[in-house]
Amino acid sequence: MNYVILCFKNFIHRMLSLFSFGSKSVTNDLDIFIKTNTGNTISVSLDSSWDIRNVKEIVAPKLGFQPDEVKIIFAGKELKDNITLSECDLGQRSVLHAVTSKKKAKVIPIHDTVIEEEDLGSKPLNETLQDADFYNSRDDKVPLDLSKGKVNFYVYCPTCKSLKSGKLRVRCETCRSGAFTVYEDPQNWDDVLKHKQIPGYCENDLCPSKKSGRNGEFNFAAFFFKCSEHTSLGEEDEAVPLYLIKTNLREVSCLACGDICNPVIVFPCKDGHVTCLDCFRQYCSVRLSERQFWQHPDYGYTLACPTGCPDSFIEEVHHFRLLSDAQYAQYQKFATEEFVLRSGGVLCPQPGCGMGILIDEGCKKVACVNGCGYVFCRDCLQGYHIGACSSNEENIDSASCSYNVDPSKAANARWDEASKVAIKVLTKPCPKCRTPTERDGGCMHMVCTRAGCEFHWCWICQGPWTRECMASHWFD
Repeated sequence: MNYVILCFKNFIHRMLSLFSFGSKSVTNDLDIFIKTNTGNTISVSLDSSWDIRNVKEIVAPKLGFQPDEVKIIFAGKELKDNITLSECDLGQRSVLHAVTSKKKAKVIPIHDTVIEEEDLGSKPLNETLQDADFYNSRDDKVPLDLSKGKVNFYVYCPTCKSLKSGKLRVRCETCRSGAFTVYEDPQNWDDVLKHKQIPGYCENDLCPSKKSGRNGEFNFAAFFFKCSEHTSLGEEDEAVPLYLIKTNLREVSCLACGDICNPVIVFPCKDGHVTCLDCFRQYCSVRLSERQFWQHPDYGYTLACPTGCPDSFIEEVHHFRLLSDAQYAQYQKFATEEFVLRSGGVLCPQPGCGMGILIDEGCKKVACVNGCGYVFCRDCLQGYHIGACSSNEENIDSASCSYNVDPSKAANARWDEASKVAIKVLTKPCPKCRTPTERDGGCMHMVCTRAGCEFHWCWICQGPWTRECMASHWFD
């Protein structure tokens, strides 16, 4: 009898709250999408003060079921009836997953009060993880002796184009559906970033590998992040986790300035050296201006711990998004240039261009097709010339090299006839690098002014400067 009365009171309370006759005021301040396990999507406006039971009472009739036959899943957890939407870390246009469940809720007596198991409550995964638990390794025998707080994630948001706080989300690794519940919470970054770490159950009826039962075969969770500071752009709206940025739980001082700041960068070295974000930006800026980033074969253009620790390179290069837009553009430019050079390519030597060009092995004639249109010699980086770049070098046949020239740029790259004549009369090419050289008086001993060449040659015989040249025509 008591149970029947309690259920009736709960029913009246929920109905009153839905129609604004109770203590709650309906504002419909959340525009939410609800996806079903059959692939349908429903758009609803909800009040953030409502609980999940209210949501079920709205959604169930649209699906042709009773509220007790519907489960609401969000961020890797089944949301229990007594959890309010304000506790679920929901943003505008977030997606909840409604799946049908014929299982009736159990009734559990607690201290002479009868409650439904569905009302015991579970918050989304992002709200249940604790800082002290998540930052502790599974193998760490000395847990953090600190009061627990909700874990703080930091991301680079492509939409906001800056460092933002992030929200952890989860989906089925097989079908990418968000109608997925995890069997256990992740305990560290490896659980989140690596594949097949956390098992779970996919409720999507369309999943090609849907399994049942924890003791049998199961699916794995695929974790991803969203920015918590802008309206959701859908399930594919993702942010990049900056997992080296952490809450400074241990209050470690910065290795550069000595201040205790929060949050901080923790380098992936054995000692986990810590630096504040301002000093990290300064460290990156100085290394960038000196072009001292390292082209790592696996991680790309990156930096290691400032103390020189081994195995401390930053793998996720989006951490360098902490630089200014101009600095990050320069970082990308340098990274591209280093990649081109290490791949056997060249950079266009034309001032103001610098376009990276990947070329075939043995090809001497290079055209900057996608850049300024300049045609140059691969070996000496001067304007393309016939013959060898140095006096003792054999001619290289480049007729078989394939290249393209932009006709419009080639038309504008021609010298007028007067310039051609003047160059022929007043200049001679360096025998080594073929740089046009003008003699304005003095002896016949010439020294090429091109950096890296500096070849000594004779203006008369146009060969290497020798004692015979000195004796025969030094001042001819």
